[in-house]
Amino acid sequence: MAPPTTPEGPEDRTAPVPPAVATPEETVEQVIRRRIGDALGGWYGSLETALPTVAFVTTWLVTDAVRPAVVAAAALLVVLTVIRGFVGGSWRFLGSAIFATAIAAFFALRSGEAQDAFLPGILASALYGVGALLSIALRWPLVGFLVAVGDPEFAERPGAWRRDPGLVAVCARLTWVLVALFAVRVAVMLPLYLAGEVAWLGITKIALSWPAYLLAVVVMGWILATGRTAAQPQDEASGTAAIDPSQGR
Repeated sequence: MAPPTTPEGPEDRTAPVPPAVATPEETVEQVIRRRIGDALGGWYGSLETALPTVAFVTTWLVTDAVRPAVVAAAALLVVLTVIRGFVGGSWRFLGSAIFATAIAAFFALRSGEAQDAFLPGILASALYGVGALLSIALRWPLVGFLVAVGDPEFAERPGAWRRDPGLVAVCARLTWVLVALFAVRVAVMLPLYLAGEVAWLGITKIALSWPAYLLAVVVMGWILATGRTAAQPQDEASGTAAIDPSQGR
């Protein structure tokens, strides 16, 4: 029986079968840029996190009272919740704003001092900074988790990103940027808190939230744009690094 043929001639059963999908070679920096872009939210999420602080500080400056300032921030959150229900999209930023505002209101109402509304944020920045440092030291850099979330196979292989030494190294460099951001927050806001400067605390909190994050993103973007770290290929079936046969010669 004659072998099956193709338009170009007899089929060669010994020829290697090409992969079903050809994936272009990427650097670690390209992979991180793509995944972080998938994981981050938009400008509206930034407003959802900043506006409750604006409402709190503005109302406190007008009334010089903590309770009306807390009520104003809570009322604005209700409005933002209704708007989010109509426009749809991710609730992540609004949820974090509600949680942060609730904690801040608890501290401020309990003490009666408006500056205490900013104490949880200062403590959180200090804890995040220490956590980021520890993550670098333990080779589980914080940015790596954000990169991992952008991986379509994150649910099946949540720790796969750590098998690429280049990816871990670049994520560690990016995490140092976050360490610097948290350190600046504490260094600027703690003295203002101790001095009871509520208005300046509100201004610096807004300035050191998303504007500072955007500056950090610019620095990270420069690191990613100038880096050319080769990505280590991985065997998708086993989740382990692929072995180059030439290395055993």
